[in-house]
Amino acid sequence: MNNNMLKAITFWAVLLGLLLLVLSSMRKAPDTGTMRYSDFINQAEQGAFSSVDLTEIQGSQGGPMGYTLHVTRKDGSKVDLMAPLGDSFLFDALRKGAVPFAVKPEDQGIGQYIGPVLLEFGPIVLLIVFWFFIMNRMQGGGPGGALAFGKSRAKILQGSGTRVTFADVAGVDEAKEELAEIIDFLKDPGKYQRLGGKIPKGVLLLGPPGTGKTLLARAVAGEAGRPFFSISGSDFVEMFVGVGASRVRDLFEQGKKSAPCIIFIDEIDAVGRHRGAGLGGGHDEREQTLNAMLVEMDGFEANTGVILMAATNRPDVLDPALIRPGRFDRQVTVDRPDLGGRVAILKVHSKNVLMDANVDLKVIGQRTSGFSGADLANLINEGALLAARRGKKSVTMEELTEAIDRVYAGPQRRSRIMTDKEKVSTAYHEAGHALVGRLQPNSDPIQKISIIPRGHAMLGYTMSTPKEDRFTRDRKELLSELAMTMGGRAAELIVFNELSTGAASDLEAATKTARNMVTRFGMSAKIGSVSFSGRQEVFIGRDWGKERDYSEKTAEVIDEEVRKLVEEAERRAVALLRKNRRLLEKLTRALLDREVVEGHELDALIGIKPPKAPRAPKADKPEGGAAPSAPSAVIDGVLPAPNPA
Repeated sequence: MNNNMLKAITFWAVLLGLLLLVLSSMRKAPDTGTMRYSDFINQAEQGAFSSVDLTEIQGSQGGPMGYTLHVTRKDGSKVDLMAPLGDSFLFDALRKGAVPFAVKPEDQGIGQYIGPVLLEFGPIVLLIVFWFFIMNRMQGGGPGGALAFGKSRAKILQGSGTRVTFADVAGVDEAKEELAEIIDFLKDPGKYQRLGGKIPKGVLLLGPPGTGKTLLARAVAGEAGRPFFSISGSDFVEMFVGVGASRVRDLFEQGKKSAPCIIFIDEIDAVGRHRGAGLGGGHDEREQTLNAMLVEMDGFEANTGVILMAATNRPDVLDPALIRPGRFDRQVTVDRPDLGGRVAILKVHSKNVLMDANVDLKVIGQRTSGFSGADLANLINEGALLAARRGKKSVTMEELTEAIDRVYAGPQRRSRIMTDKEKVSTAYHEAGHALVGRLQPNSDPIQKISIIPRGHAMLGYTMSTPKEDRFTRDRKELLSELAMTMGGRAAELIVFNELSTGAASDLEAATKTARNMVTRFGMSAKIGSVSFSGRQEVFIGRDWGKERDYSEKTAEVIDEEVRKLVEEAERRAVALLRKNRRLLEKLTRALLDREVVEGHELDALIGIKPPKAPRAPKADKPEGGAAPSAPSAVIDGVLPAPNPA
């Protein structure tokens, strides 16, 4: 039984006891039965009763105000009734009928003294107890109850109490090496202190969601063998002013007592956002909490042996004072894994899964470019669930391939019934994407074409992934991606001579790629080698918007260049499909028959030979400008978004 349940049981037991005590102290009203007082007098004169006991009823002023008569008939039955004080007929009738009687004062017991006190102060006591109970529930019922607002909620883990170690983390070898130095310091601090070295005070884990930042922190706790305090950034902020700062001070105080130790704050952006970004310029509780954290990390008082680790996927919103050297000295990037990392992650998550002998995790790793560690873990789990659903004894490549599609595009929606017209339109649309991508030498290989509805609103998709991991893309590759993206719309235009709403997401993806080429990558002749990515406004934690750093005239030129790139890509796709109309029809018929065409079947199906490897391009320039720097890897083309019909 945990503490919260014990406190709740104690509270309700005390409350029930108080209620019973109040009820027991209240005076019980006598039962008058069915006998009238006048009948009692007549029967008493006739001697119809064997005995009568008279109990005085005390009034509010302390004196008697009447009698309670406990009457026993000669047949053994009993009845109670009340008699007024000072009635001369009562005792005369009892003496006349020779009825034995006795008079005694009312015995109220301890309730005579406690009852009035409880009736007077009981409601106030109940209100106070109820208030304490509500405040205790609001604070989670932690140690100290409702008065422990400023106590830290950090969970304390010992190294032997967690089962996660570095052996359970794969695909982030560089990050593991950085953190291994921290662990080595905690185990043998004298090794560094002899040389005058100082261990970093703070380590900030950066990276997209699902890449394993929190898992790395848990592995550090498992490897270090030292006290590990874990808390979320949102646990510092409460409805009461000053609670967050108090919890920060209490957390570091606990850390100093357990030094050397590690304090881990997950999602630190919840409390570490830019200061001065509140509404109205008034005091912000979050800023006060951040100020307390800044002082504790690097203030006048040294925190020897306390290492702060934090994780976030929003480093752009953190306050500069928080991430400067002396506070977070080291920033470790935990990015999406490369091919080798993906294979290693798949091995870690599949070691407890019964895999068939034909499963090749390297092939799965090649087909999952851009997947995070969480995606790969989900992929293995989905494959195991599919194999169990189909009654298989082990997980085969078939289930893992299907699991890739589930993670990539969502579960199948075979219950969604498409009309014949929609099915034909979807088949032409996806065939257009695949054929344009296949006929261009700079496009990524096609992995799968499907017209099976998936996810929320996806009627079909074409999956293409690069042969190997790459972190830069040249202009030719981006133009090929644009043409492939517009291939579905081009196919509809050629076959039906009209357009549908199925190309909405294609237009969004193509426009975004083209705008990046113009404003970020300097791949436009008219704009030149200038970046117009926009400066982020520091307002409400940098979530409000961007400030445009170019004129209206330049904005018109940017819009024209973006439109020009998209329209040229569409014309290129239309020209390719018109020239290869026979292949388009052949691929469309195959999709209507099979619903799914794998990438390795595409060449044999349409009857063309695999393309020769392109020769190394000469150093050319984009339209009227110097050769641009390589585009950033933060492009949607790392893993092309599915193209819904």
